[in-house]
Amino acid sequence: MPRSKTIKLFLMDGEPSGRMKCSLTNWTGIAYKIPRTALDKCKDLDILKQSGVYFLFGTDKSDNAVVYIGQAGARKNGKGLLLRIQEPHASIDYWTEAVMFTTTNNSFGPTEISYLENRFCNMAVQSGRYVVKNGNDPNPGNITEETESELEEFIDYAKIVMGTLGHKVFEPFAPSSEVEDEEPVLYLEYGKGIASGKRTSDGFVIFKGSAVNPSLTKSCPERTIKDRKKYASKINKNGVLISDILLSSPSSAAGFVGGASLSGNALWKDSNGKTLKELLETE
Repeated sequence: MPRSKTIKLFLMDGEPSGRMKCSLTNWTGIAYKIPRTALDKCKDLDILKQSGVYFLFGTDKSDNAVVYIGQAGARKNGKGLLLRIQEPHASIDYWTEAVMFTTTNNSFGPTEISYLENRFCNMAVQSGRYVVKNGNDPNPGNITEETESELEEFIDYAKIVMGTLGHKVFEPFAPSSEVEDEEPVLYLEYGKGIASGKRTSDGFVIFKGSAVNPSLTKSCPERTIKDRKKYASKINKNGVLISDILLSSPSSAAGFVGGASLSGNALWKDSNGKTLKELLETE
């Protein structure tokens, strides 16, 4: 079981919608969450002139959550992370805020940030929560076993901080089989839709391999129609999901599978045939 952690969160502008500085006890790393509109306020922050790794978060035209992950080395002009974000990404319109990771002792060199960029990018792709906008797989570089161990520890802490800052970019939709999880797998059949999934802290996950009903009823909710369009790239020509997807509730997940206005509490059932409603009544 994970140990308790103490996180220090500093509201730099005195409000939650402004700039944030985040750190953990006994960790040399430090993270900054900066709205795009507040980047100019950071020009006097020397720590953002260091080397590090950055994330640009936003949404695309299909309302998908997207992220770009990059690295920034220290420059002769003394401007590292901040200038790297402002220069080549100024013309890209999808991102609205940046999260930057560096260290309090300015210990990152080119090898370290290349490794972190590669690992963070691959972790984000594997989790499937965000569309990763990187065109190429970043080069991990060559590092020693000792450095790799230190950087993997940095990554473990960075994952906690990133989640605290509101982005679960590294977390899978549902816990893996290796993680203790009391939520049962649930099943649903409606028309030609045959699916499995489970409740999570974020909503309801429909598992990869589930089949959706190809037709939509006339009374199908607008939300379901939008979700079908949003996740169209996740459904193959046979109507089968090629990856897990996250919906806001059991009913929205049921509607997505069945293509109709459906009650998730009544239609999702466990392996013993108990409905989700019955399971909730016994909790």
